[in-house]
Amino acid sequence: LKETDPTGATTNPYGTSKYMIEQILHDLYTSDNTFKIAILRYFNPVGAHESGTIGEDPNGIPNNLMPFISQTAVGKRECLSVFGGDYDTKDGTGVRDYIHVIDLANAHVKAIDYIHSKQFSIQRSTFNIGTGIGYSVLQMIQAFEQASSKKVLYKIVQRRAGDIAICYADASLALDTLNWKGTKT
Repeated sequence: LKETDPTGATTNPYGTSKYMIEQILHDLYTSDNTFKIAILRYFNPVGAHESGTIGEDPNGIPNNLMPFISQTAVGKRECLSVFGGDYDTKDGTGVRDYIHVIDLANAHVKAIDYIHSKQFSIQRSTFNIGTGIGYSVLQMIQAFEQASSKKVLYKIVQRRAGDIAICYADASLALDTLNWKGTKT
């Protein structure tokens, strides 16, 4: 996905909420252009700080894949549900762009620097923050198993409404404008 791709035709409530927030921010700038706004479109944050103080063990029910994988690996969950195994992808599971939280934090710093710079332009203030590489759910499970030497039990279940087969970022605008690029795998 590129920042210039059409927006608004969302496929799920999460996407709709993000679109609405972008609209609110654009309206805020239109009503008072003294505000400097940078919109960062994240693509599936994952990972932890190397100190272990911030990581993938949320309170309550997780909102993304990696905590479900890690909780299943340590026995906190019996089995991981993989939503859809019949997508038009290499292994039939959804493909997403996973961005490390440290790279994401660095993107925030770069965006703050940018909105305070002389180069700031509201027309160039929406940025995709991702790696530009898509990985399937099964590839993520396999990578976790290899890195942790833990088996992750999973089952393929029905697709979730609104999910799409493949979604990854073209983050070249963030590189060109913010001098930002994801570095972690």
